[in-house]
Formats: sequence, C-alpha cells, structure tokens
Amino acid sequence: MTVDREFWRGKSVFLTGHTGFKGGWLATWLIDMGATVCGYGLAPNTTPSYFALCNLEHKLKSVTGNICDAGVLISTMHAAQPEIVFHLAAQPLVRRSYDNPPETFSTNIGGTVNVLEAIRHTPSARAAVIVSSDKCYENREWLWSYREHDRLGGHDPYSASKACAELVAEAYRRSFFDLDGSTIALATARAGNVIGGGDWAKDRLVPDAIRALVDHEPLKIRNPDAVRPWQHVLEPLAGYLALAERLHEDGKKWSGAWNFGPPDSSEVSVAMVADKIIARWGEGEWRRVHSEKAPHEAAYLTLDSSKSRALLGWRPLLDLDKTADMTADWYRKAISRMSIDMYETSREQIRRYERLETKARRTAND
Repeated sequence: MTVDREFWRGKSVFLTGHTGFKGGWLATWLIDMGATVCGYGLAPNTTPSYFALCNLEHKLKSVTGNICDAGVLISTMHAAQPEIVFHLAAQPLVRRSYDNPPETFSTNIGGTVNVLEAIRHTPSARAAVIVSSDKCYENREWLWSYREHDRLGGHDPYSASKACAELVAEAYRRSFFDLDGSTIALATARAGNVIGGGDWAKDRLVPDAIRALVDHEPLKIRNPDAVRPWQHVLEPLAGYLALAERLHEDGKKWSGAWNFGPPDSSEVSVAMVADKIIARWGEGEWRRVHSEKAPHEAAYLTLDSSKSRALLGWRPLLDLDKTADMTADWYRKAISRMSIDMYETSREQIRRYERLETKARRTAND
C-alpha cells in the first residue's frame, strides 16, 4: 500500500512532538500532501534542529507546550478539532532515562495518558496513532524477531516507560474506544532505530557521527557489536500514515499494535552503520570506548513486521546503503548551507520515496 496523497489533502491533523526529529519529518510530509497540521510540543532542545532548519514554524500552526500539562494539551487539541492524531512527543533517549527516570516516566506514561484523554474529549477525532518503540518488548537477547503479541517489558527506564505506554493505550482502547458508539479508532506503532537527516540529539549514533566528522575527530562508540533494526525515518512514517488512513476508514479492523521494522539486511551492528556513514562522508574513523560505569544497553534487538506487510501492504523500500546515502546527503547539504531552508531537501527525499512506493506497487501487481 502506498501513502494516499489525496486522502490527506485538507485533513485536520494534530501532531505531538512536531519539533523533534521524527515529528518534524512527519510534519513535512503532511504539509506537502496538503493536510492542515497543528503541532504541539516543546521548543527544539538541540541547536541546530530539524524544525528550525526546515523553517517549520511558518509552515504549520505550532503550539509550544508540554504533554504533561493536561489542561493546555486538552484545550489546544479541542480548539484544533482534528480528525487524526499522531502522538510522537516523548523522552526518547535510553541513556537520558538513566539520568532522569522521573522525567522519562512522567513524559512517556503520564504524557500519553494526557494525550489519550485529550483525544477522548475531542468530538472530531476519528483516528489516533500512538507512536511507541521497538524497545517496548521485554528483550531476552534472543535471535528471533519480536512480534506484536510478544511480552512487553524493559530493563532501562526508557524501555519500561514505553512498555507502560503501550499498556495505557491498550486500556484506553478497550475501555473507551472499542465500545459501541465510539467514533475513535486507536493503534500503537512500534518502529526500529530510525536514522536520517536532521537528527542532532546526543547519544545517538548518526548525530554523534556527524559531529565527529565535522570536527575531524574519531567517532567514539560504546557498543560497536550491538545489533539494531536500522531504518530510514521515512520508512516507519509511511507505515504510520498508511495505518492512520485505514483507521479513519474502518477503525475497528485496524486497531491494536503494529510493528514497522526494516528488512533483515538492515538489522546489523552499530559498527557497520558507522562504517557506511563514514564511507559516504569520504573521511573519518571510529573507535571503541570502554566505560565500567556505562549503563546496561541491549546487545541484540530485531522486529518482525510480517503483520504490517500482510495486512497493510506496507514494506520497507530502502536498504542500508540507500539509507546511508540519503542521510549523509541531507547532513552534507545542511552543514554546507546552514542558513538555507532545508524543507525543500526533505520534500525532495519524500517525493523520491513516494516514487519508490509507486514502483514497488506496480511491480507487485504485474
């Protein structure tokens, strides 16, 4: 299934976390398709940021607010009267969750409760996608990929908070949104390790790599052998959009949890991803660093997306080489012309991705 641009034209969308990396890309895609977007989130916490570089403040209605502030959130959503809600706002960093677990639990659990309450009290709402994480699963460090019905859990505060957010969403779905008379369809979406142009967060592989490359310093890597489900940011976003379309059309059938992971070929080590980014940059190196005080991080994690492929018709289109090419190209352009609006570069990459979707659909139908 390809993203239906005509479906989104004129649709009213409420997007939390629009000032972040992933939320910024989703906002860009929605705006380009003609949706009316109201974004709600904190001010960007990095300089530079995707939000600022793409000048998104002037391309959508942007409201600065905290999802932990229930009153402001509910009133803002009610005023926007959206048909579709995407919830991406979160404390997204594992290592930061060790430094500040109360913030992580408050934002990722309490904030999700507030978003769901806002949706429940917004009469216009028809579909909601709560964006979760591959780390919501209880990681047993096994070789099998995790499926939607596998046990939730988490060793670190971030993973545990995402598992709890999943339980909260499921409770709201069963208690309120699946009842006769409810017009709201709710789903959760679990993606892998997302990379792409415009992420500047600390303690993430690609942003750390870009900073090291720009400064002509070696990239320091804690766990180069750790395996993750790497994917370009547009891959799961295409899944979220397709899922929201289905929820809007026939909500009860499509409610529940969905995985959006990369092809098996992209489930590789941290070291391999670093090598590909460095190769496309044309120079640089990485070094392993040891720390006896480093917090626990999972060594192996992969996702099974067969449900999304079979039922939604969604499938990943970008292998790791294409992902690395698009990522390095975006950063190179941004760094070479920091004062230039990067919105058009992102839009060009989105349009290129859509052409791949169309080609894949035609090939499948031949």
